[in-house]
Amino acid sequence: MNFNIDAKKQNTFDAIVIGSGMSGGWAAKELCEKGLRTLVLERGRDVNHITDYPTAMKNPWDFDHHNRLPPSYREENPIASRCYALDEATQHFFTKDTEQPYIQEKPFDWIRAYQVGGKSLLWARQVQRWSKYDFEGPARDGYAVPWPVTYDEMAPWYSYVEKFAGISGNKDGLDILPDGEFLPPWELNCVEKHLQTSIKSNYQDRHLIVGRCAHLTKPQPWHTDLGRAQCQARHLCYRGCPFGAYFSSQSATLPAARRTGKLTLRPHSVVESIIFDEKLGKATGVRIIDAQTNQVIEYFAKIIFVNASCLASNQLLLNSTSKRFPNGLGNDNGLLGRYVAFHNYRGSVNADIDGFMDQYYFGRRPTMGIMPRFQNVGKQETDFLRGYLVALEAGRSGWGHAAGNEGFGADWKEANATPGPWHIFVMLQGETIPKHENHLRLSADKKDKYGIPQLITSVGYDENDERMLKHFFGQASEMLQKAGFKNIRINDDKRNPGLDIHEMGGVRMGADPKTSLVNKWNQLHTCKNVFVTDGAAMTSTSTQNPSLTFMAFTARAAHHAVQELKKKNL
Repeated sequence: MNFNIDAKKQNTFDAIVIGSGMSGGWAAKELCEKGLRTLVLERGRDVNHITDYPTAMKNPWDFDHHNRLPPSYREENPIASRCYALDEATQHFFTKDTEQPYIQEKPFDWIRAYQVGGKSLLWARQVQRWSKYDFEGPARDGYAVPWPVTYDEMAPWYSYVEKFAGISGNKDGLDILPDGEFLPPWELNCVEKHLQTSIKSNYQDRHLIVGRCAHLTKPQPWHTDLGRAQCQARHLCYRGCPFGAYFSSQSATLPAARRTGKLTLRPHSVVESIIFDEKLGKATGVRIIDAQTNQVIEYFAKIIFVNASCLASNQLLLNSTSKRFPNGLGNDNGLLGRYVAFHNYRGSVNADIDGFMDQYYFGRRPTMGIMPRFQNVGKQETDFLRGYLVALEAGRSGWGHAAGNEGFGADWKEANATPGPWHIFVMLQGETIPKHENHLRLSADKKDKYGIPQLITSVGYDENDERMLKHFFGQASEMLQKAGFKNIRINDDKRNPGLDIHEMGGVRMGADPKTSLVNKWNQLHTCKNVFVTDGAAMTSTSTQNPSLTFMAFTARAAHHAVQELKKKNL
C-alpha cells in the first residue's frame, strides 16, 4: 500500500473559517491580516466579483419574463419565492427549496444562499449600532441571560468595521442609536421631511432620520485600493454590485484577505462536523464532504471560526458529536439550538398625501427613513416587552401610472410621462424575545443528500409579538394622521418567522456556562479554540439590523483569538 504521509500536513492550516458570508468574510480578513494561514470552507459554488454578476447591467426587457419569476419556479420553490430580493435577476444567488429540504415543525421560512459570499450579496445593507439600552435590556427585564459585554466595549469595534466597510449616515446625536464613522448621508425626500417635522413638533421621544447603509457615497483610499467605487444610486444591489459600492464579502473582506497571500478558499465544501480530540480536550479540525465528488476530507487547524449562518451553525454544532459531547459540541447544558429569536416584520401601513406635486427625487436611494425604538427604552411602559424600529419610504406613483386608463393622443401620453401622487410605506421591525421553546434540533431519521441529519425548525410568534404589532398599527396611524396623510391602511401580512432573514441565537453568549454556550469572546465555554461569531451567538435581537454587530463581534473575536494563540492558550 502507498501512504501519503504529507496528506495531513497539506491539509493543516493555522485557522479554519466555516462560511464565507457576512461574518465569515470578516473572520478571513482579520485572521489573514494577522498572519494566519487561513482556510475558508464554503459549501456552495464560487462567485467571483463582477464576472459572476450576470444580470447586474440588464434592463427589464432583457429578461425572458421581464424580471418576474415564472409560476413554475414559484411552485417548485414556495419558501424561497417569498423573499423580497428573489426575482428573475437574482434567482441564481438563492438556494432552491428542493436542493436542501425543510422540516418545519412550526412554519419558519429559512432563506439560504449557498455560495461564496453567501447572503452578503443579497442583504438590505442597513447598518445601525446597538446602544447601551440594547445590551442592557435582558438584564433589566430578566428575559434572556444578561449580555457579558457592554456598548462601551463594542464601540471601538463598531468604529473599526464601519471605517473599512464604508457606511453612509448622518450624525444624529441619539443615545438610543449611537453615531458611527460615517460617509456623507443620503437625504430624506420632501414628504419624508414633512413627516419628520410633524413628528418633531408632536412627540419628544421620536426621531425620524435617514437610514444608515453600507454604501460608498464618498469612497476613501482604503476602499479604492480594493477596487471599490462610488454608489451609483441604481438600487439593483441584489444582483451583485459591479462597482463594489456596497459592502459584500466579494467586494471587500475576501479581497483584503486574498492580498495577504494567506488565504485558501475552498468552495463546494460541506462541513459535516467539527473534530474534537478527547485527549487534547479541544477541536483539531473539521470533516467535509466535497459537494461535487462526495469525497470525505479532513482539514486541521489550531482555531476554528463557525460562520455558516445562524441556523446552519447550530446544525453543524449539533452534528459535531463525540464521547465528550454526545449532544453536540459545547452542549453540556442542553441549550444548544434553544432560544432562537428573529425580527417581527409582519406589520405595515400605507397612506397617501396631497400636495408636493412640484417636487421629485433623484436616483434610487438605497436606504429608507428610520425611527429608532421609542418604547420601553429606560423602563417598562407598555403591555409588551422591548420594542420596535420603524422604517419608512415615501415616493410618487411611477411613471406610466395612467397606462391602465382609457384614452389616446397627446393628453394620454402626457399623463403617462408624469409621475403620480405621493404615497408612503411604513413598516415594523420588532424585537422578539428569545424563548426556550423556540428551538432547532436534528431529525432522528431524515438526512440530506450528503447524509447529514436535517434540521428541524420549531420557532414561532407569541402574545408579546401580537401586542407589539397592535401598538405599531396604532402609533404609525396616529403619526401619519397628525402629519396630514389620508387613506391610512394597515396590513398584517402574517408572514412566517424567517422571512426577516435576521434569525439569531441557539449558541447564545453569556458569562455563565450553565445558561449560555459562548463567552464574551465568542468562544465555546467548553471548547475554547472554537469561535462562533455569526447570528447564532446573539443573546437577544435588539430592534436594529444585526449585520454590523456580527461584523464587530467577528473582528473582536479574531483579535482575541490571535492574542490567545500567541500566549499559547489555545
